[in-house]
Amino acid sequence: MKLDILAFGAHPDDVEMGCAGTIAKSTSAGKKVGIVDLTRGELGTNGTIEIRDKEASEASKILGVSFRTNLEFEDGFIFNNKESQIRIVEIIRHYKPDIVLSNTQIDRHSDHGKASDLIYDSSFISGLSKLKTSFDGNTQDPWRPKINLNYQQWNDFKPDVLIDISNFMDSKINSILAYKSQVIKDQNTTSTKINSENFIESISYRSKNYGRLIDVEYAEAFQSRRNIAVSNLSDLI
Repeated sequence: MKLDILAFGAHPDDVEMGCAGTIAKSTSAGKKVGIVDLTRGELGTNGTIEIRDKEASEASKILGVSFRTNLEFEDGFIFNNKESQIRIVEIIRHYKPDIVLSNTQIDRHSDHGKASDLIYDSSFISGLSKLKTSFDGNTQDPWRPKINLNYQQWNDFKPDVLIDISNFMDSKINSILAYKSQVIKDQNTTSTKINSENFIESISYRSKNYGRLIDVEYAEAFQSRRNIAVSNLSDLI
């Protein structure tokens, strides 16, 4: 299955919080989108890995993605090393995405930046013809995504791309709310930054502010480490 977009997250819920609106908009337009979670979020303050697996499955249904998988790297200890890069290369070469979305490069959680570097470097070496890999016993051809963007997470950043998600904000919020163990505070959970009273509201007003900058209701922000090119000026509208 060739994908149009492959979104990576260090933890289940990273993708939803960072770029769920863009994913929902893409799948509604018939694009094939997949999600790869690097870890199962086992060091998260609340919930269990089994609960988060179920929550990720529910969020995936809301977003309409073609598939979701988890590489089961160790939460808190993601490394940008050869072993991890080969695992990512195998995924990229198998699904051949044109666009890769991944964690932001500098953020509050150390896994986010490490995952960002891992995905960026793996996306490049995936295109090297002399690197030999296989998937399910089949030899793979080289493949390099055309676009690699980092979605925004906890920290603010200066975006290079803003995507209008005005008609998909509800899908974004609903996909985040699927992670009840993480974002809903009750008497059985420990208080965290993402289950505080204003967290979901902050997701909305951040998207609303980015929308304001491009004269739409809501938008999501992305950064690129490479220059962004378009074929025609009208593509910028």
